Amino acid sequence: MTEVKEKLRIDKYLWAIRLFKTRSQAGDACSKGKVKMNGNAIKASRIVAIGDEYEVKTESRRWVVKVTGLLDYRVQYSEAIKFYIDLTPAEELDRIKFEAATYQTGKRLSKIGRPTKKQRRDLGDFMN
Repeated sequence: MTEVKEKLRIDKYLWAIRLFKTRSQAGDACSKGKVKMNGNAIKASRIVAIGDEYEVKTESRRWVVKVTGLLDYRVQYSEAIKFYIDLTPAEELDRIKFEAATYQTGKRLSKIGRPTKKQRRDLGDFMN
């Protein structure tokens, strides 16, 4: 008997494991060369196999993932992480944490801006 192997495109896999929000974004990333295997850019139609390692560059970070299972439909995050191993280098993770810590929230820092009445009096006393 012949075995029927499950075929799954890389763009559908990246969408299913939640690295991209939409499948079209995953396909665009493949066509722009942001998805690589062994340093070579791959097309969206590439068939995924268990054990493959891919380097994926998204808007916010760079992922290195190893395929541990095939997933052809989108599931919640806690289920999706069972189908890949994140091999992202520690330097990249540190950079992400640093950027998150220094990210501007848009809120004004406290105690900056127009001085209060007390601060104006103190400044006047200091200048005289």
